[in-house]
Amino acid sequence: MGSAPSADFFHPLSADDPAVVGGYRLAAVLGSGGMGKVYLSHTPGGRPIAIKVIRPEFSEDPEFRRRFQQEVRAAERVQGLYTAPVIDSDTEGARPWLATAYVPGPSLAHAVARHGALPVRSVLLLTVGVAEALHVIHGAGIVHRDLKPANVLLASDGPRVIDFGIARAADSTALTSTGVSVGTPAFMAPEQASAGTVTPATDVFALGQIAAFSAIGASVFGDGPSHAVLYRIVHEDPDLSALPEQLRPVVTRCLSRDPADRSSLTEIIELCNAASEAPLRQGEDWLPRDVAGSITERLRLPAPAPTPTPAPTPTEVSPQPPAQAPAPPGYTPTEMAAAAPTQTAPAPGAVPTGYRTPPPLAQPSYPQPSYPQPSYAPGHSTPPPFHTQAFVPGPSGPPRPKRTGLIVIGAVAAAVVGLVVLGSLLPDGSDKGGGGKDGGGKASGTSQKQPDPQPVSYQGIEVPQNHQLMFADNPPRPAEEPTGAGVLYGHADLIYYRDTLFGDEKFGTTNGKLVLLNNSEKGSLETCRAVTRFTEKIGLDQLTDGSQVCVLSKAGHIALATFRGRSGVKEETRFITVDLTVWRNAEAAAKN
Repeated sequence: MGSAPSADFFHPLSADDPAVVGGYRLAAVLGSGGMGKVYLSHTPGGRPIAIKVIRPEFSEDPEFRRRFQQEVRAAERVQGLYTAPVIDSDTEGARPWLATAYVPGPSLAHAVARHGALPVRSVLLLTVGVAEALHVIHGAGIVHRDLKPANVLLASDGPRVIDFGIARAADSTALTSTGVSVGTPAFMAPEQASAGTVTPATDVFALGQIAAFSAIGASVFGDGPSHAVLYRIVHEDPDLSALPEQLRPVVTRCLSRDPADRSSLTEIIELCNAASEAPLRQGEDWLPRDVAGSITERLRLPAPAPTPTPAPTPTEVSPQPPAQAPAPPGYTPTEMAAAAPTQTAPAPGAVPTGYRTPPPLAQPSYPQPSYPQPSYAPGHSTPPPFHTQAFVPGPSGPPRPKRTGLIVIGAVAAAVVGLVVLGSLLPDGSDKGGGGKDGGGKASGTSQKQPDPQPVSYQGIEVPQNHQLMFADNPPRPAEEPTGAGVLYGHADLIYYRDTLFGDEKFGTTNGKLVLLNNSEKGSLETCRAVTRFTEKIGLDQLTDGSQVCVLSKAGHIALATFRGRSGVKEETRFITVDLTVWRNAEAAAKN
């Protein structure tokens, strides 16, 4: 979130834009991206904020909503000096949104496009600031996974990293699997581009690319189609010929192809300090004068639109259910997102019910003896935010006379009709056995949960290269699957193919999600329903005899594929052998 990467960075609201989001009046459009649209708004005290409203396509995806809620809760714990903190959100409404502090500065992408490469001192200060931001982000259990110049804003006192972890919510959803792009291929790490593997070291690789981009003014892996750039990232070395000599130790350590060889964040900061002729201190002069001028321009904010009438309107976003409990009195530093504001715009001088002051920011101390690798288990440390419902007064005027008689007659008639309808729904008590063991003809008012389907097992299925299996077939028979340029087509539940882009063999799906089970995880229907380490392809080098892979088909089938090895020397004769256990329509049974 933050300023849009264009010269005209404040755009007026259009007819399709909401006027109010969560009680915050919108003033302008800041930009839009793969996941949503970003708006400028203000707190009651006049502080500007940026509000991202998620696209309807993502909002309708249940898996996205679940992940988005997890990532927002984790992002609320990130309170570093070089991040834009999350101050409010609503993950349950019709259109999920989150609000962060507004950063009055251009993105690194916009600054380089408009003013060219940055001087070495600015690059070192930028790298140190982003490294500290990543230290705090990783400490909260988040991997950014979409760190790029557009997600680094240049403020007067240092850089700000935005949108940390939010891209994970869109991974492996039905929308992204059909072609909507969220990540940025030019700034991916090799393991992310080839196998979808993401760790804190993935962000370190992106940091090296950002440092080089800011110093050179271009990507070190070149331009062109995404698949060509990804190929160079995986198989070729970066072009550092134009990189200033002082920056080479930092960038080369970040861009190691093996994640284990990349520097820790603490080491990166130490390398930056060693490369600087003077101690690195963030200040008002850390940016060139022409770039700093862009910050001044972004301080002249547009005023919010006129205040609407108190009644809710169709342009409002995310109407809230009535509050189930009163909001906690006062704010404490450990508090997460407070109650979301009501949809009615606040009166002048009033405070929206959901706004809270962001917690104080803490600067991590450096250097440290070692950089701790945090665990990344999802979860919440506090309850979700309370939401309140705005009170809408009724029409004014003298009271109307009471129609008590009509009300009583209407209530009696409604009760009679209800009893007749209820009686028609109850089972006939004249069935054999007198209505059950107790003879009372009692009917159950609750529906029975549909039992899980019985598993069907198939042993030793031989799948030739570039062939697919469909779980609805009984038995599943390999059929040829069209492929080309490393791209899969069709709707294969399970496929074995050679990736022509990266030159390796893959075990994948184009019609669902895969999870490679650990040795400690027992393959079962319950396990496959519970695991969430989703991917769409697994390299054959990751599989050994007995490796188990859960496959969740979009058609609702769940399968456990046990890898039994690969045969054949020549490409045209290669095949893999798998044992397959299929629970057909298992997803439908789980939802009943």
